[in-house]
Amino acid sequence: MTDTGGAMTGALSRQAVPAANGLRRRLLKNRLAVVGALIVAGLVIVAAAAPLIAPYDPIEQNLPEQLKGPGPGHLFGTDDFGRDIFSRVVYGARVTIQVGVISVAIGLIAGVALGLLAGFYGGLADSIIMRVMDVLLAFPGILLAIAIMAVLGQGLQNAMIAVGTVAIPTYARLVRSAVLSVKENEYIEAARAIGNSAPRVLAGHVLPNILAPIIVQSTLGLAYAILEAAALGFLGLGAQRPFPEWGLMLNDAQRFFLLSPHIAAFPGLAIMVTVLGFNLLGDGLRDVLDPRLKE
Repeated sequence: MTDTGGAMTGALSRQAVPAANGLRRRLLKNRLAVVGALIVAGLVIVAAAAPLIAPYDPIEQNLPEQLKGPGPGHLFGTDDFGRDIFSRVVYGARVTIQVGVISVAIGLIAGVALGLLAGFYGGLADSIIMRVMDVLLAFPGILLAIAIMAVLGQGLQNAMIAVGTVAIPTYARLVRSAVLSVKENEYIEAARAIGNSAPRVLAGHVLPNILAPIIVQSTLGLAYAILEAAALGFLGLGAQRPFPEWGLMLNDAQRFFLLSPHIAAFPGLAIMVTVLGFNLLGDGLRDVLDPRLKE
């Protein structure tokens, strides 16, 4: 029995290598996905190397240098407190990654768990969970996030919780639909027939077979989380001053938009490029992981 199990494991490993190579080839053929991956990789590098890239302290004020336009001394110019905008945008990349990852993790963990329970067990559990999700989906995302912030209070941590909570219904409905499509397959029935418990079947057989849509939605969800967190920051509900967060920077820049438009242009451009990168990468992953698309 041990030899048979080892042989099966080896066979699966040998099959996984060409499958991974095929996925990589298909991803590299998708030019937009490659562009998105490069943007995301650039964002990660900038965030990791922020102390090396940023020439100034992002929160240090220098009033004699206030409202200077882009130039050699300040690549993106300065804001109304004389702070270097380039440095603040660079450090803002760290905040963006933190917000995106934590918010998506909150929505993903809760949504996947609820979707698995609703889709696999059905019945009363399915009805209760899905009706709660329907209620949450009845509210526009930004309004629901603002309502949650009204209860939790201002701050970046609460903003991440609010954005993650808003995303829970999306993951729950996606996972429920995927579970319903695979739970009646023969390999699931076989796993249950030989005595595997429901949690073991879910973790070992159901979840691995529905990972593709979850991965795609998580990538696209990063773009949504970043945009929503920036919106909360712009409204003054997310990160608080003098924190270098892109949405908050846009809020500070609105008073000087006509006088010094560069204050709003660069953080706004950073948000746009970042969201575009995650969207392009998510679309590419969807094309690559879709089993209906063959080479």
